[in-house]
Amino acid sequence: MKNVMIVFVLLFAVAMQAQQPADNAEPTVRIASGIVRGVTEGDVTIFRGIPYAAPPVGEYRWRPPQPVIPWEGIRDAKEFGPNCAQAGWGAAAGTIAEGSSEDCLYLNLWLPADAKPGDKLPVMVWIHGGAFVGGGGAGTSGRALAEQSVILMTFNYRVGRLGHFAFPALSEEHPEEPKGSYAFMDQIAALQWVQDNIAAFGGDPDNVTIFGFSAGGVSVHSVLTIPAARGLFHKAISESGGGRDGVLTGRPLREDNADPFYPISAETIGINFARRHGTEGTDAEALAKLRALSVEKIVDGGLENDGEGGPRIYSGPILDGKLVVETAESAYKVGRQAKVPLIIGNCSAEIGGGFVNSSRSKEELFSLFGELAEEAKSAYDPDGDKDFAEVITKFNTDWVWGEPARFTARAFVAQGAPAYIYHFGYVPPSMQQRSPYGAGHGSEVAYVFNTLNERRGGPEPTPEDQELARMMNAYWVNFAKTGDPNGEGLPKWPAYTPEKNEILDIQPDGMPVSEPDPRKTRLDVIEKARKFKYSIQSRGGI
Repeated sequence: MKNVMIVFVLLFAVAMQAQQPADNAEPTVRIASGIVRGVTEGDVTIFRGIPYAAPPVGEYRWRPPQPVIPWEGIRDAKEFGPNCAQAGWGAAAGTIAEGSSEDCLYLNLWLPADAKPGDKLPVMVWIHGGAFVGGGGAGTSGRALAEQSVILMTFNYRVGRLGHFAFPALSEEHPEEPKGSYAFMDQIAALQWVQDNIAAFGGDPDNVTIFGFSAGGVSVHSVLTIPAARGLFHKAISESGGGRDGVLTGRPLREDNADPFYPISAETIGINFARRHGTEGTDAEALAKLRALSVEKIVDGGLENDGEGGPRIYSGPILDGKLVVETAESAYKVGRQAKVPLIIGNCSAEIGGGFVNSSRSKEELFSLFGELAEEAKSAYDPDGDKDFAEVITKFNTDWVWGEPARFTARAFVAQGAPAYIYHFGYVPPSMQQRSPYGAGHGSEVAYVFNTLNERRGGPEPTPEDQELARMMNAYWVNFAKTGDPNGEGLPKWPAYTPEKNEILDIQPDGMPVSEPDPRKTRLDVIEKARKFKYSIQSRGGI
């Protein structure tokens, strides 16, 4: 799993788009903490930069989100708040990304311009991606959702060492508080804000859909299985979020909780980071020195290791036992997740070689399957004529995203909750040379939000692009409204059952087709290989 978070954030940066709104009206809404003033653009009203928690700075660094301090008068909510502090691209040494800050717990809303209290509009809450080290809630637009009578909320959550951190003295202070994954605490606080405030904007707090991509999709799994999040949402969508252990999931807090995927505990990683910055010891004095470090030193250029091959200094999500009590996979296996309708899926060529498996040839890859080697070869290269690059891309995609999505859907169906699987394989003609084996990580996001016309640079969307965006956006909106993605003018998307194994397969030409999952043979051998995963890994592979 080395460098997994770096790869995720690189892919995330390619996938996200920005927006440039124009002001023309200034509606105001009273919420629990004061009055906010937004902007109306045509038939959509937008509120940006609303605080949902107090700034997590000073004594509140590495503490759960604190209540917002109410304000007097009217607070402008026309501009996005800063992203949470992160390294960014091309930032000078010793700096953080432009537009990012440790004071960052802000959210944004898109809603119909005529929305009013009592309308009970469905609410969609987007959890951004970025490998838990980057990204922000300003990365997309909810205009197309609002135009279909849905409220979209996006928000920032702490990332990097500000979002996931452990240290012995930190574990001991405030024993009544959860520790470790402050990013997940922020996500839960944002959902609680929806419960407390969304009715004032015309939203229905009893019809909330969480959805996210990449690390946001991983977050959806975590929120589905964190007890403290129960009752704060009613439907879930995980886009390229996996569902199995091992990728951005559940590092143990302490050394006494051994894990084959994460042999180094989060507390040990925190000690490594402290030593990098000249702090020895693990007591309260050492923690005070860490809290006194500048935000630039905490972000530390986004480094995850102290030098090439050095000790690890960033943990990623933490299994602390109080907030995150188990991984999503362990919860799904015994049915402890929230019983809500689910959409889950991934793109057809998420990532190529070196991500999960470092094999250098087809023969080396297949040999790692042991007694399943011939079955794996038959599934991935039946005629022996595929390029290794294609085989390893499909394998890594299936291992990290495809088979885990099927596993998750089965877990929900077993508990009586409907599940819908999609597989996004569309590659626009302009991208086919760059993506010869299928759709890459995040390819579906602009289609889900129907923001193709807002992309800067690049080719103009084709009629096929526009029609696929209309359909993908409509599926997501229908699901948010009713728990069923189907609706007028859309190809049928059957609910998943293990017996029929039907999915919505978005073809390379952009046409959604309902059919038995064409990846079944590949996913079956992956599922079998997981029974031998530790021995396979010990032989250098998966």
